Amino acid sequence: MPSRGTLPPATIRRRGARVYLRVPVAADAAEFLAAAKTSRRLHGAWVQASSTHAQYLAFLRRFGGFEPGNPLAASHVGFLVCRCEDDAIVGVFNIGEIVRGLFKSAYLGYYAFAPYAESGYMSEGLELVLHVVFRMLQLHRVEANVQPTNRRSLALVRRAGFIREGFSRRYVRIAGRWRDHVRMALLVEDWRARRKKERR
Repeated sequence: MPSRGTLPPATIRRRGARVYLRVPVAADAAEFLAAAKTSRRLHGAWVQASSTHAQYLAFLRRFGGFEPGNPLAASHVGFLVCRCEDDAIVGVFNIGEIVRGLFKSAYLGYYAFAPYAESGYMSEGLELVLHVVFRMLQLHRVEANVQPTNRRSLALVRRAGFIREGFSRRYVRIAGRWRDHVRMALLVEDWRARRKKERR
């Protein structure tokens, strides 16, 4: 797996106590695809991670081109969540369809890799991602759409302060079927208030 010492400095974005975020690179393909294969049962019908080299390269073209020097130009931003102790890729966060102007909003997608689910890594990673969303990208709102039966995913965003805003019937086609989703969202005002409360 690529180590921090072999990655361009710009790929390292945010660091926490146990995990850090970095932009995906082409050298991650083998580890990413192996992790996705191992996680098929975990992902089930909730998410379809890249399973071929071509799909990984398409993912990279869409989410891997983040320029730290020009964050306000980004329309899609992807991060790998990596474990500090060994640089293992434990999950993925994607910030997509970034719209600016009067809207200043984006969609959040994410998934963990087995065997790292339910270890707290994604919760820590999400806190780092929200710092990027609201500070670096200067967005006002981020929305996560989650299938109602995906309890762990719903719990993840609820812990981060996301509020249910609605229910979208047959919202996204995943694994050949149109799936209902719960709309969860977080505003920058809510994020700031929560951070202020936690610092007391």
